Amino acid sequence: MAVRYLRAEPTMAFPRGRLLAVSGGRLYVLAPDGWDVVGGPRPEGARPIGREEAEEWCRFEGVEVEVLDAVPVPE
Repeated sequence: MAVRYLRAEPTMAFPRGRLLAVSGGRLYVLAPDGWDVVGGPRPEGARPIGREEAEEWCRFEGVEVEVLDAVPVPE
């Protein structure tokens, strides 16, 4: 199943924004312990990014790039 990545707008707590992913029509946010489901619609201002930019975000934030392959697939 294809995964699409998004980056939320920067905030004081997250200066580079939060990394989001859409898998099977469900929205997830990358949390310190993995991917969490986000209830509701896509956050306003979140913009689509490619895999390469998502990998760059991970490297900058000190997150293993392999987390991008661990986005859950809804049942």
